Amino acid sequence: MTYVKTIGAALLASVALASAAAASCEITLRSSDTHPDGYPTVAAVNAMGEMLKERSDGRLCIEVFHSAQLGEEKDTIEQTQFGVIDMNRVSLGPFNNIIEETQVPSLPYIFRSVGHMNKVMDGPVGQQILDAFSDHDLVGLAFYDGGSRSFYNSEKPIASIDDLAGMKFRVMQSDMFVDMVSALGANATPMPYGEVYSSIQTGVIDGAENNWPSYDSSGHFEVAKYYTLDQHLIVPEVLVMAKSSFDKLSVEDQALVRQAARDSVPVMRDLWIAREQTSEARVREAGVEIITDIDKTPFIEAMVPVYEKYVTSTVLQQMVADIQATN
Repeated sequence: MTYVKTIGAALLASVALASAAAASCEITLRSSDTHPDGYPTVAAVNAMGEMLKERSDGRLCIEVFHSAQLGEEKDTIEQTQFGVIDMNRVSLGPFNNIIEETQVPSLPYIFRSVGHMNKVMDGPVGQQILDAFSDHDLVGLAFYDGGSRSFYNSEKPIASIDDLAGMKFRVMQSDMFVDMVSALGANATPMPYGEVYSSIQTGVIDGAENNWPSYDSSGHFEVAKYYTLDQHLIVPEVLVMAKSSFDKLSVEDQALVRQAARDSVPVMRDLWIAREQTSEARVREAGVEIITDIDKTPFIEAMVPVYEKYVTSTVLQQMVADIQATN
Protein backbone atom coordinates (compact mmCIF):
# COMPACT_ATOMS: atom_id res chain seq x y z
CA MET A 1 0.00 0.00 0.00
CA THR A 2 2.82 2.38 0.91
CA TYR A 3 4.53 1.62 -2.40
CA VAL A 4 1.39 2.43 -4.40
CA LYS A 5 0.85 5.65 -2.49
CA THR A 6 4.46 6.69 -2.98
CA ILE A 7 4.39 5.98 -6.71
CA GLY A 8 1.04 7.71 -7.06
CA ALA A 9 2.27 10.78 -5.18
CA ALA A 10 5.36 10.94 -7.37
CA LEU A 11 3.28 10.74 -10.52
CA LEU A 12 0.97 13.47 -9.33
CA ALA A 13 3.86 15.67 -8.31
CA SER A 14 5.32 15.42 -11.81
CA VAL A 15 2.17 16.70 -13.50
CA ALA A 16 0.25 18.57 -10.83
CA LEU A 17 0.95 22.14 -11.92
CA ALA A 18 -2.67 23.20 -11.85
CA SER A 19 -4.04 25.34 -14.64
CA ALA A 20 -4.85 28.97 -13.93
CA ALA A 21 -8.56 28.17 -14.01
CA ALA A 22 -8.26 25.32 -11.53
CA ALA A 23 -5.99 27.33 -9.23
CA SER A 24 -8.83 29.71 -8.38
CA CYS A 25 -11.06 26.88 -7.11
CA GLU A 26 -11.36 25.83 -3.48
CA ILE A 27 -11.29 22.15 -4.48
CA THR A 28 -9.70 20.77 -7.65
CA LEU A 29 -10.47 17.13 -8.42
CA ARG A 30 -7.72 15.44 -10.42
CA SER A 31 -9.12 13.03 -13.02
CA SER A 32 -7.21 10.44 -15.04
CA ASP A 33 -7.76 9.14 -18.58
CA THR A 34 -5.53 7.04 -20.81
CA HIS A 35 -6.94 8.58 -23.99
CA PRO A 36 -5.44 11.67 -25.69
CA ASP A 37 -6.63 15.23 -25.32
CA GLY A 38 -9.80 15.83 -27.33
CA TYR A 39 -10.96 12.21 -27.11
CA PRO A 40 -14.72 12.04 -26.30
CA THR A 41 -14.20 10.72 -22.75
CA VAL A 42 -11.62 13.41 -22.00
CA ALA A 43 -13.84 16.12 -23.47
CA ALA A 44 -16.84 14.84 -21.51
CA VAL A 45 -15.04 15.02 -18.17
CA ASN A 46 -13.83 18.51 -19.10
CA ALA A 47 -17.46 19.42 -19.81
CA MET A 48 -18.44 17.96 -16.45
CA GLY A 49 -15.81 20.18 -14.85
CA GLU A 50 -17.25 23.28 -16.51
CA MET A 51 -20.73 22.38 -15.25
CA LEU A 52 -19.41 21.72 -11.76
CA LYS A 53 -17.51 24.99 -11.60
CA GLU A 54 -20.53 26.99 -12.76
CA ARG A 55 -22.99 25.25 -10.43
CA SER A 56 -20.68 25.58 -7.41
CA ASP A 57 -20.00 29.28 -8.08
CA GLY A 58 -16.39 28.51 -8.87
CA ARG A 59 -15.62 26.42 -5.77
CA LEU A 60 -15.28 23.01 -7.45
CA CYS A 61 -13.15 22.23 -10.49
CA ILE A 62 -11.88 19.18 -12.34
CA GLU A 63 -8.42 18.94 -13.87
CA VAL A 64 -8.14 16.13 -16.42
CA PHE A 65 -4.81 14.39 -16.91
CA HIS A 66 -5.18 12.71 -20.29
CA SER A 67 -2.82 10.50 -22.34
CA ALA A 68 -2.04 8.20 -19.37
CA GLN A 69 -0.08 10.97 -17.62
CA LEU A 70 -0.93 9.34 -14.28
CA GLY A 71 -0.40 5.80 -15.52
CA GLU A 72 -2.17 3.01 -17.38
CA GLU A 73 -5.64 1.94 -16.30
CA LYS A 74 -4.70 -0.86 -13.88
CA ASP A 75 -2.31 1.43 -12.01
CA THR A 76 -4.71 4.36 -11.87
CA ILE A 77 -7.50 2.16 -10.50
CA GLU A 78 -5.32 1.32 -7.50
CA GLN A 79 -4.34 4.96 -7.05
CA THR A 80 -8.00 5.99 -7.15
CA GLN A 81 -8.92 3.38 -4.56
CA PHE A 82 -6.22 4.82 -2.28
CA GLY A 83 -7.41 8.39 -2.93
CA VAL A 84 -4.21 9.50 -4.67
CA ILE A 85 -6.29 10.23 -7.79
CA ASP A 86 -9.73 11.79 -7.22
CA MET A 87 -11.52 10.65 -10.38
CA ASN A 88 -10.88 8.12 -13.12
CA ARG A 89 -12.39 7.24 -16.48
CA VAL A 90 -11.76 3.55 -17.13
CA SER A 91 -13.15 0.78 -19.31
CA LEU A 92 -15.11 -1.80 -17.33
CA GLY A 93 -12.72 -4.57 -18.44
CA PRO A 94 -9.98 -3.91 -15.84
CA PHE A 95 -12.62 -4.02 -13.10
CA ASN A 96 -13.77 -7.54 -14.04
CA ASN A 97 -11.34 -9.20 -11.63
CA ILE A 98 -12.27 -6.78 -8.84
CA ILE A 99 -16.03 -6.21 -9.02
CA GLU A 100 -18.16 -9.21 -9.99
CA GLU A 101 -21.07 -7.16 -11.34
CA THR A 102 -18.87 -5.50 -13.99
CA GLN A 103 -18.40 -8.88 -15.67
CA VAL A 104 -21.95 -8.95 -17.06
CA PRO A 105 -21.77 -5.88 -19.37
CA SER A 106 -18.29 -7.08 -20.36
CA LEU A 107 -19.62 -10.40 -21.68
CA PRO A 108 -19.15 -10.99 -25.43
CA TYR A 109 -22.29 -10.31 -27.46
CA ILE A 110 -24.37 -9.48 -24.35
CA PHE A 111 -25.66 -6.31 -26.05
CA ARG A 112 -27.48 -6.30 -29.38
CA SER A 113 -26.29 -2.79 -30.26
CA VAL A 114 -24.77 0.34 -28.75
CA GLY A 115 -28.29 1.72 -28.32
CA HIS A 116 -29.28 -1.38 -26.38
CA MET A 117 -26.20 -1.02 -24.18
CA ASN A 118 -26.98 2.63 -23.42
CA LYS A 119 -30.56 1.81 -22.46
CA VAL A 120 -29.42 -0.96 -20.12
CA MET A 121 -26.69 1.10 -18.46
CA ASP A 122 -29.05 4.08 -18.00
CA GLY A 123 -31.52 1.80 -16.20
CA PRO A 124 -31.71 -0.39 -13.07
CA VAL A 125 -28.94 -2.79 -14.17
CA GLY A 126 -26.57 0.13 -14.67
CA GLN A 127 -27.39 1.54 -11.24
CA GLN A 128 -26.87 -1.87 -9.69
CA ILE A 129 -23.35 -1.96 -11.15
CA LEU A 130 -22.54 1.62 -10.07
CA ASP A 131 -23.65 0.76 -6.54
CA ALA A 132 -21.27 -2.22 -6.48
CA PHE A 133 -18.23 0.10 -6.63
CA SER A 134 -18.94 1.34 -3.09
CA ASP A 135 -17.54 -1.87 -1.57
CA HIS A 136 -14.19 -1.19 -3.24
CA ASP A 137 -13.36 2.34 -2.01
CA LEU A 138 -14.89 3.87 -5.13
CA VAL A 139 -18.03 5.79 -6.06
CA GLY A 140 -19.56 4.92 -9.43
CA LEU A 141 -20.70 8.15 -11.12
CA ALA A 142 -21.71 7.44 -14.72
CA PHE A 143 -21.27 5.24 -17.78
CA TYR A 144 -19.88 6.46 -21.08
CA ASP A 145 -20.14 4.87 -24.51
CA GLY A 146 -17.19 2.69 -25.47
CA GLY A 147 -18.52 1.74 -28.89
CA SER A 148 -18.21 -1.76 -30.31
CA ARG A 149 -14.87 -3.54 -30.29
CA SER A 150 -13.59 -5.62 -33.19
CA PHE A 151 -10.37 -7.44 -34.11
CA TYR A 152 -7.58 -5.87 -36.15
CA ASN A 153 -4.25 -7.40 -37.12
CA SER A 154 -1.14 -7.03 -39.25
CA GLU A 155 -1.19 -10.44 -40.92
CA LYS A 156 -4.34 -11.20 -42.92
CA PRO A 157 -8.06 -10.55 -43.39
CA ILE A 158 -10.19 -12.39 -40.83
CA ALA A 159 -13.50 -13.43 -42.36
CA SER A 160 -14.37 -16.43 -40.18
CA ILE A 161 -13.66 -17.88 -36.76
CA ASP A 162 -11.24 -20.34 -38.39
CA ASP A 163 -9.02 -17.44 -39.49
CA LEU A 164 -8.32 -16.60 -35.83
CA ALA A 165 -6.67 -19.94 -35.08
CA GLY A 166 -3.26 -19.50 -33.49
CA MET A 167 -3.12 -15.72 -33.86
CA LYS A 168 -1.86 -13.55 -30.98
CA PHE A 169 -4.07 -10.67 -29.83
CA ARG A 170 -3.65 -8.11 -27.10
CA VAL A 171 -6.57 -7.88 -24.70
CA MET A 172 -7.33 -5.71 -21.69
CA GLN A 173 -6.04 -7.07 -18.40
CA SER A 174 -9.14 -9.14 -17.68
CA ASP A 175 -9.42 -12.92 -17.29
CA MET A 176 -12.73 -12.87 -19.13
CA PHE A 177 -11.22 -11.31 -22.24
CA VAL A 178 -8.39 -13.84 -22.17
CA ASP A 179 -10.96 -16.63 -22.08
CA MET A 180 -13.00 -14.99 -24.85
CA VAL A 181 -10.04 -14.94 -27.24
CA SER A 182 -9.06 -18.48 -26.26
CA ALA A 183 -12.61 -19.71 -26.96
CA LEU A 184 -12.23 -18.31 -30.48
CA GLY A 185 -9.08 -20.36 -31.03
CA ALA A 186 -6.61 -17.48 -30.76
CA ASN A 187 -3.98 -16.63 -28.15
CA ALA A 188 -4.61 -13.74 -25.77
CA THR A 189 -1.85 -11.48 -24.48
CA PRO A 190 -2.94 -9.08 -21.72
CA MET A 191 -0.89 -5.88 -21.82
CA PRO A 192 -1.26 -2.14 -21.14
CA TYR A 193 -2.83 -0.10 -23.92
CA GLY A 194 0.30 2.01 -24.38
CA GLU A 195 2.42 -1.01 -25.37
CA VAL A 196 0.20 -2.25 -28.20
CA TYR A 197 1.60 -0.21 -31.11
CA SER A 198 5.21 -1.30 -30.64
CA SER A 199 4.17 -4.88 -29.90
CA ILE A 200 2.32 -5.16 -33.21
CA GLN A 201 5.13 -3.38 -35.02
CA THR A 202 7.77 -5.78 -33.68
CA GLY A 203 5.65 -8.92 -34.06
CA VAL A 204 5.23 -9.65 -30.36
CA ILE A 205 1.51 -9.82 -31.13
CA ASP A 206 -0.40 -10.04 -34.40
CA GLY A 207 -3.04 -7.52 -33.43
CA ALA A 208 -5.56 -6.31 -30.89
CA GLU A 209 -9.23 -5.40 -30.64
CA ASN A 210 -10.89 -2.05 -30.12
CA ASN A 211 -13.38 0.51 -31.44
CA TRP A 212 -13.03 2.93 -34.36
CA PRO A 213 -11.81 5.97 -32.35
CA SER A 214 -9.20 4.01 -30.39
CA TYR A 215 -8.01 2.17 -33.49
CA ASP A 216 -7.54 5.59 -35.07
CA SER A 217 -6.22 7.76 -32.20
CA SER A 218 -3.68 5.12 -31.11
CA GLY A 219 -2.28 4.87 -34.64
CA HIS A 220 -2.75 1.10 -34.52
CA PHE A 221 -4.22 1.20 -38.04
CA GLU A 222 -0.74 2.15 -39.26
CA VAL A 223 0.70 -1.22 -38.22
CA ALA A 224 -2.43 -3.42 -38.32
CA LYS A 225 -4.18 -2.85 -41.64
CA TYR A 226 -6.90 -5.52 -41.42
CA TYR A 227 -10.01 -4.63 -39.40
CA THR A 228 -12.80 -7.20 -39.00
CA LEU A 229 -16.13 -5.80 -37.79
CA ASP A 230 -17.17 -8.80 -35.70
CA GLN A 231 -18.25 -6.44 -32.86
CA HIS A 232 -17.64 -9.06 -30.18
CA LEU A 233 -17.69 -6.56 -27.33
CA ILE A 234 -19.75 -3.47 -26.55
CA VAL A 235 -18.19 -2.61 -23.21
CA PRO A 236 -19.18 0.62 -21.45
CA GLU A 237 -16.67 3.03 -19.99
CA VAL A 238 -17.18 4.07 -16.38
CA LEU A 239 -16.38 7.28 -14.50
CA VAL A 240 -15.52 6.63 -10.85
CA MET A 241 -14.40 8.72 -7.91
CA ALA A 242 -12.25 7.87 -4.92
CA LYS A 243 -14.58 7.28 -1.99
CA SER A 244 -12.16 9.11 0.29
CA SER A 245 -12.30 12.19 -1.98
CA PHE A 246 -16.08 11.97 -2.30
CA ASP A 247 -16.57 11.68 1.47
CA LYS A 248 -14.61 14.90 2.02
CA LEU A 249 -17.29 16.85 0.13
CA SER A 250 -20.42 18.23 1.72
CA VAL A 251 -23.70 16.46 0.96
CA GLU A 252 -24.62 19.38 -1.31
CA ASP A 253 -21.36 19.17 -3.24
CA GLN A 254 -21.68 15.40 -3.54
CA ALA A 255 -25.05 15.94 -5.21
CA LEU A 256 -23.48 18.49 -7.57
CA VAL A 257 -20.77 16.01 -8.57
CA ARG A 258 -23.27 13.21 -9.20
CA GLN A 259 -25.55 15.42 -11.28
CA ALA A 260 -22.70 16.93 -13.34
CA ALA A 261 -21.47 13.39 -14.08
CA ARG A 262 -24.92 12.34 -15.27
CA ASP A 263 -25.25 15.50 -17.37
CA SER A 264 -21.89 14.82 -19.05
CA VAL A 265 -23.19 11.52 -20.48
CA PRO A 266 -25.23 12.94 -23.40
CA VAL A 267 -22.32 15.28 -24.15
CA MET A 268 -20.00 12.30 -24.40
CA ARG A 269 -22.39 10.30 -26.57
CA ASP A 270 -22.82 13.12 -29.08
CA LEU A 271 -19.05 13.57 -29.28
CA TRP A 272 -18.62 9.81 -29.61
CA ILE A 273 -20.92 9.52 -32.62
CA ALA A 274 -19.09 12.34 -34.39
CA ARG A 275 -15.70 10.89 -33.47
CA GLU A 276 -16.64 7.42 -34.73
CA GLN A 277 -17.58 8.85 -38.11
CA THR A 278 -14.37 10.88 -38.34
CA SER A 279 -12.19 7.96 -37.27
CA GLU A 280 -13.82 5.52 -39.68
CA ALA A 281 -13.33 7.95 -42.56
CA ARG A 282 -9.68 8.49 -41.64
CA VAL A 283 -8.97 4.77 -41.34
CA ARG A 284 -10.65 3.97 -44.64
CA GLU A 285 -8.73 6.78 -46.35
CA ALA A 286 -5.49 5.25 -45.05
CA GLY A 287 -6.20 2.11 -47.07
CA VAL A 288 -7.10 -0.27 -44.25
CA GLU A 289 -8.96 -3.36 -45.42
CA ILE A 290 -12.31 -3.46 -43.64
CA ILE A 291 -13.95 -6.90 -43.44
CA THR A 292 -17.73 -6.65 -42.99
CA ASP A 293 -18.99 -9.85 -44.64
CA ILE A 294 -18.78 -12.12 -41.64
CA ASP A 295 -21.11 -14.69 -40.09
CA LYS A 296 -21.22 -13.90 -36.37
CA THR A 297 -23.13 -17.07 -35.44
CA PRO A 298 -20.02 -19.27 -34.89
CA PHE A 299 -18.45 -16.46 -32.84
CA ILE A 300 -21.54 -16.23 -30.61
CA GLU A 301 -21.81 -20.02 -30.23
CA ALA A 302 -18.15 -20.20 -29.18
CA MET A 303 -18.95 -17.97 -26.19
CA VAL A 304 -21.07 -20.61 -24.38
CA PRO A 305 -18.18 -21.77 -22.13
CA VAL A 306 -17.33 -18.15 -21.30
CA TYR A 307 -20.88 -17.54 -20.06
CA GLU A 308 -20.83 -20.83 -18.16
CA LYS A 309 -17.61 -19.85 -16.40
CA TYR A 310 -18.50 -16.28 -15.44
CA VAL A 311 -22.28 -16.18 -15.06
CA THR A 312 -22.46 -18.47 -12.06
CA SER A 313 -24.28 -16.67 -9.25
CA THR A 314 -28.01 -16.06 -9.20
CA VAL A 315 -27.31 -12.31 -9.09
CA LEU A 316 -25.34 -12.39 -12.34
CA GLN A 317 -27.79 -14.77 -13.99
CA GLN A 318 -30.63 -12.38 -13.17
CA MET A 319 -28.62 -9.45 -14.56
CA VAL A 320 -28.10 -11.32 -17.84
CA ALA A 321 -31.83 -12.09 -18.00
CA ASP A 322 -32.70 -8.44 -17.30
CA ILE A 323 -30.36 -7.26 -20.07
CA GLN A 324 -31.77 -9.73 -22.57
CA ALA A 325 -35.32 -8.61 -21.64
CA THR A 326 -34.52 -4.94 -22.19
CA ASN A 327 -35.94 -3.71 -25.52
